[in-house]
Amino acid sequence: MSALPAPSSLPAQPRGLARPVLRVDPAAIAANVRRAGAVSGAAVMAVVKADGFGAGAVPAARAALAAGATWLGTATLDEAVALRRAGLAAPLLAWVLPVDAAWDAALRLRIDVAIASVAHLRAVAEAAARASLRARVHLHVDTGMARDGAAPADRPALVAAAAEAERLGLVEVVGVMGHLARADEPADPANAAGVAAFRTALDEVAAAGLRPAVRHLAATEAALRLPAAAFDLVRIGAGLVGIGPGLRPALTLAAPVVLTRRVPAGTPVGYGHTARTAAETVLATLPVGYADGVPRRLDAGAAVQLGGRRCPVVGRVSMDQLVVDAGPQGADVADTALVFGPGDAGEPTAADWARWAGTIEHDVVTGIGRRVERAEVGR
Repeated sequence: MSALPAPSSLPAQPRGLARPVLRVDPAAIAANVRRAGAVSGAAVMAVVKADGFGAGAVPAARAALAAGATWLGTATLDEAVALRRAGLAAPLLAWVLPVDAAWDAALRLRIDVAIASVAHLRAVAEAAARASLRARVHLHVDTGMARDGAAPADRPALVAAAAEAERLGLVEVVGVMGHLARADEPADPANAAGVAAFRTALDEVAAAGLRPAVRHLAATEAALRLPAAAFDLVRIGAGLVGIGPGLRPALTLAAPVVLTRRVPAGTPVGYGHTARTAAETVLATLPVGYADGVPRRLDAGAAVQLGGRRCPVVGRVSMDQLVVDAGPQGADVADTALVFGPGDAGEPTAADWARWAGTIEHDVVTGIGRRVERAEVGR
């Protein structure tokens, strides 16, 4: 075996990425917040759950607030606590909460909580009494999803209990919230029924003597498509990263080529040899796989952009890598492949990947794993 060359005589490493990177564009997030506010005519809550839909919860929140969002939202209390610890002081709501949630932390950090049952209300009121603090709550009502929020039959008891707790100084009913199941199909009658159900709930709240400051039913799709659902505040989550009509994609997933090989026609590729090359070509390996959020099940159209060309994914996606057909012209080690991006230069988009995987864009962007470095565009 011949000796390796001395370090000084090794060929220079081609310039490129050292590892996969998810580039986040704060300007796109800002533009999406402004558009949602302009279209809906309502204040904007930036929902940065699931690590800001892949963008990073804290940078996404900061970009959204700088663009005019006045509220922040999360699913879990842990997500909300992390925002407070990062120094974000804007009004903040968490809404997917068990009865035994860490109510003390919510009270101490002034985190609003959604309340969907009398049991939840009782638990937070008891925590407020122990802490000699007043809990900020949003009554969460079911407007047709049978998923979260108080069911119509249970709503009167919740409203009455909330009115009593507010009278006792244990809670402040800051808001009332709901959600629509078919806002991406604006003509569907379920949307009008959901808005009507929400208005009925608001009437019940008012009749009980409660005066919530914010009423919010619309998430991204409803904010952009259903003016009747806007009320005081719209919740923009997936819309922050550009998922929604007329919005700007904010995420670009790029990865370096780590290995190339020229192979003859008929070469089997990957686990199970589920694919074979149709002609002599160059195969390029990228260091991203299903552990990094690349869907394992893809149709035959799946591709990345490499050297300005769409290069198809070949064979099964592995846990840590995938192989693409770079064609007879090939590719070089450390070339950069665009897995998805805004599509401005012809690269695939998150919507393309969603279609190839038989899923939705939300699944694609929130699935990008923690091994993938995050970097803000322009920094």
